[in-house]
Amino acid sequence: MQDLHINTPLIQSTHVGQSLDANIWLKIETLQPCGSFKARGVGYACTQYVKDGAKALVSSSGGNAGLAVAYSGRCLDVPATVVVPTTTKKRAIDLIKHEGAKVIVTGENWDAAHIYATELSQKESAAYIHPFDDPYIWTGHASIIDEIAEANVTPDAVVLSVGGGGLFCGVVEGLQRNSWNDIPILAVETKGADSLSVASLANQHIGIDNITSIATTLGAKKVAKQAFNCLQEHPTKSHVVTDKDAVDACYRFLEDHKLMVEPACGASLAAVYQACNFLKDKKNILVIVCGGAGVTVEQLQEWRQQTS
Repeated sequence: MQDLHINTPLIQSTHVGQSLDANIWLKIETLQPCGSFKARGVGYACTQYVKDGAKALVSSSGGNAGLAVAYSGRCLDVPATVVVPTTTKKRAIDLIKHEGAKVIVTGENWDAAHIYATELSQKESAAYIHPFDDPYIWTGHASIIDEIAEANVTPDAVVLSVGGGGLFCGVVEGLQRNSWNDIPILAVETKGADSLSVASLANQHIGIDNITSIATTLGAKKVAKQAFNCLQEHPTKSHVVTDKDAVDACYRFLEDHKLMVEPACGASLAAVYQACNFLKDKKNILVIVCGGAGVTVEQLQEWRQQTS
């Protein structure tokens, strides 16, 4: 079976890093077939489970992971069901249905949808695809770093956004398998979805009570245990920006590079646009532009109104 993700462009930006004396490299994951980096980890996980004999796929994400499962199911010619909470926007549901997946709307939050989906997968003998907490997911995301190594670019730091920590775990795995164990990561979250930051400050695997950030695709109340392990084992700096910072960065990035991204991605861009102190002595900075299929012009305008 062939990969379900593409090798995305790696471009040098003179716009994003204007406030830093550094080369800024952007990995444009928003150009993946399903609009985000999730095509890598979710695509790899779905492929492996189907290879192992799975006849159906079930997921519990109304965000980019759910869309990636729907996309993977279509590519692998395997039926996919995505369970989403009642808070999921119509656009997200329509995108998932457009890929041919069945959508079940139930539960007031992701946790409730997750419980329903895991029970459903057991009843139907389907593979349950977790949005971020699965070794297959991490291995798939690690391919980002393989592509950076193949491009002969050696970063002094990697900037990425953290929700549940799947991308973070994958990047750490990718750095380690390319013998880049000493390259630090700036792990960025928005205030109100800062579960990794809370765990880092407490030095224990704890979470937050509620998600209050508009960056709903960063909305995991607790990161994966492996993400907390990576925080302990790999040089990592946790960084938190405001929703306004993230939305402003989305607008600047649209003006600079003519690409729309979600606030979850804007968080990482904000850290670079604002010349975060952690980055000021770095000469080659890799920013993973993780993307997000849920963004529209109207949605960007709504986010700006909410944060102005």
